[in-house]
Amino acid sequence: MKISVFVCLLLLACTPRGSEQAAVPEGFAALFDGQSLNGWRPFRNQPNNSWEVAEGTLHCKGYQEGTQNLRSDLMTETQFDDFELWFEWKISAQGNSGVMFRVSEEFDVPFATGPEYQVIDEVGYPGELKDENKVACNYDMHIAQNKVVKPVGEWNQGKLVVKGNHVEHWLNGAQVLTYELHSDDWKNRVANSKWKDFPAYGTHRQGHIVLQDHGNEVWYRNVFLRAL
Repeated sequence: MKISVFVCLLLLACTPRGSEQAAVPEGFAALFDGQSLNGWRPFRNQPNNSWEVAEGTLHCKGYQEGTQNLRSDLMTETQFDDFELWFEWKISAQGNSGVMFRVSEEFDVPFATGPEYQVIDEVGYPGELKDENKVACNYDMHIAQNKVVKPVGEWNQGKLVVKGNHVEHWLNGAQVLTYELHSDDWKNRVANSKWKDFPAYGTHRQGHIVLQDHGNEVWYRNVFLRAL
């Protein structure tokens, strides 16, 4: 990353944090300061009627009866290439969200380019839920294995490690998935998934981190990143 990016992250790390924020781990920087949306903005500058800071968390309010229900995915202003990302998440009953990486704004939706670490109520979700669409999966591509998921209303810890083409998904301290971008296996899975109609999916070497607004309540906190 450029020097200016490091300076930005260091400033965020030194910002006073809300009561829900943990201490920044050594070698990491806070992408969320616990008090504001500094460093974040809506994907493609969509109107934001979804995201707020509430009790030290990034809170997606989801569908609000009586409003226009304009969804707005929340995106880091900074782009990243190789990194380790820690985050905590809590989902609402029947809720759905996700964390996407290496996202470009060239298309109307972030999932046109960014692979997604799935965040969902996999027990109570009302729609059809394939195994590769459950918690900590690479959405519609890879199934997370041997995972322990805390129930709705409790905090789970996620981690993404992205280095070159190598990607790891972690959940509550355990590695549950690993895959290689652009491998033969990857290309075969893309061809047999919903991403077959998205030619730029997973192709960018650098991009934004995006928190998905799927119309449901979800909370994120303790969002820390270190460059690799």
